[in-house]
Amino acid sequence: MGGKIKSWKKRWFVFDRLKRNFCYYVDKHETKLKGLIYFQAIEEVYYDHLRSATKSPNPSLTFCVKTHDRLYYMVAPSPEAMRIWMDVIVTGAEGYTQFMS
Repeated sequence: MGGKIKSWKKRWFVFDRLKRNFCYYVDKHETKLKGLIYFQAIEEVYYDHLRSATKSPNPSLTFCVKTHDRLYYMVAPSPEAMRIWMDVIVTGAEGYTQFMS
């Protein structure tokens, strides 16, 4: 779901463990960055059990990525994809702490 305009749009996400972030684009062929989330900014990743994402195209596959300054609502294409995405994001965010001194 968009940050300023609360509408749902497809996005292409790229997870980069070396740069410790994941970024997103309008689609997989786009080269212009649409947004970026740093691992150190992630506070929480959770299933949207309260159904707080308005007009989600699929409420049962909606999850949230909470950062210091924004709450991202995301919808996965399947239950398996949702579990994998959430695990990867949590693992990346937690893995970030091993690099902190």
